[in-house]
Order: sequence, then structure tokens, then C-alpha cells
Amino acid sequence: MSNVPVAVVTGSNKGIGFAIVRALCKQFPGDVYLTARDPSRGQEAVAKLQEEGLRALFHQLDIDDLQSIRALRDFLKEKYGGLNVLVNNAGIAFKEVHDTTPFAVQAEVTLKTNFFGTRNVCTELLPLVKPYGKVVNVSSMVSSSALGGCSRELQQKFRSDTITEDELVELMTKFVEDTKKSVHEKEGWPNTAYGVSKIGVTVLSRIQARMLNEKRKGDHILLNACCPGWVRTDMAGPKATKSPDEGAETPVYLALLPSDADGPHGQFLSNKTVRTW
Repeated sequence: MSNVPVAVVTGSNKGIGFAIVRALCKQFPGDVYLTARDPSRGQEAVAKLQEEGLRALFHQLDIDDLQSIRALRDFLKEKYGGLNVLVNNAGIAFKEVHDTTPFAVQAEVTLKTNFFGTRNVCTELLPLVKPYGKVVNVSSMVSSSALGGCSRELQQKFRSDTITEDELVELMTKFVEDTKKSVHEKEGWPNTAYGVSKIGVTVLSRIQARMLNEKRKGDHILLNACCPGWVRTDMAGPKATKSPDEGAETPVYLALLPSDADGPHGQFLSNKTVRTW
């Protein structure tokens, strides 16, 4: 078993994920794993970094596939005895304004990956995170604006300091069901599947941080959600204001917090600054 520290970035063969891997290759004192659903795309991305003189390793990971998540979990356990840094970056977005996919389908597909997939990765990998480890869940400022578009009752639930993971799962499931019945607006939901999926990620992060405090207080693990900003990627398009490397700054900052840092923890950050939730 290797004593080398290890970092994993999900969905990292392109865009912000790729930029996060690049930055970690330069700054993280250990092995950095680039992951992708498609092995050939993942290997291509690793080769691209190699041309820049950077060493990333590849492991297949499809966060929509529990077997794939568990294969990565078993690999990390066997080879490293755990994990030091986890960046949950993988996510999808429909071009909500221009996409003609029925909203209920967008809701189901978007939440399946962005919320439920991310949650499955956390369920399997959080127990592996070693003392002084860092977990970064890439969310979005859209989660804040979507929260503002929720009914007061939903806002209270999502801001609650005592909401449980089961209650959050129930709410996310209800959103998808409500869209299928075309009653989501009547039920107090905003008209953005991506926004609701990222509310889920931000609130999940708050819950997970609380659980770490309760169950693993002495391990000094810091877990946060963050917004990379509006970044020029396939997802956000060419008009966005930040380059992928600039988008990677806040996630990388959180992934590399010094071991004596006691915060931020359970927070939502953008531009390296804690935002009010």
C-alpha cells in the first residue's frame, strides 16, 4: 500500500475539471487522478498534461454508475488505503433556454448526475477520506439564485441547519416528480433544473460537513461547496468571463487548504470568499 497522498477529480477530462487537475499536478504533493466516463478521452487528457510536463494518472469513473464508483473506491482503498483530496466536479447542464428537451426530462437527467451521482460518490468515498483530508463539491452561484426563486417554505427547508440527507433526497426526488406532473411551479420550485440540482449539492455539502463534525471531529477534514464562476467551457459557452484556469482557482484553493486550517468548513464559496447561504 502506497503512503503517497492521493487526489481525485471527477469529470476532469475537459473544462474546469481538467484545469483543476492541471493545477493540482503543479501544487499537490502526491498522485493526482483525472477521471472520465470514457477511458479514451481520459487517456487523451492525461497525454495532453504530459506534453506540458505534468504527471496525472487516469481512472475510469462514471458518477451515474454505482459499479464504476465502487470500482474506484476499491482501487483507492487497496492502493492508497484511502484518499486525501476529493473534488466532485462532474456535472451536466442543458442549455435551458434553447433546449427543446421537455423540462421533466431535463429535471430527471440533470438531478440524476448533478445531485444523485455526486451523492453516491460521497457515500462511497467520504469514509475513505484520511485525517486532514479536503473535500470540494463544485456547485454554482445559480444555487443561490434558484434558492431565491423557491417558495418561502422550501427556502426554510434548504437553509435549515438540521435538515437530514434523507430529507434532502426526498425534496430532490419531489422536484423531479413535480416536474413530471407539471406542478413544480405551483409547488414552489423555480424553473431551473440545473439550479435545483446545485441547491442539492450546496445543501448536501452543509449536511456532510455537519456529519463529519459529529462523527469524525478529531480528523480535521474540511468539506465545502463552491462556485467556480462563469467559465468558458462546453457547458457555459464562449461568452463566459473566466478561463477554465481561473474557474479552477476556488476549487483548488479549497483542495489545498493547509493542514492547520480549521475552516472554511461546511460553507459555500465563490472567488475564495464565503457566501451567505
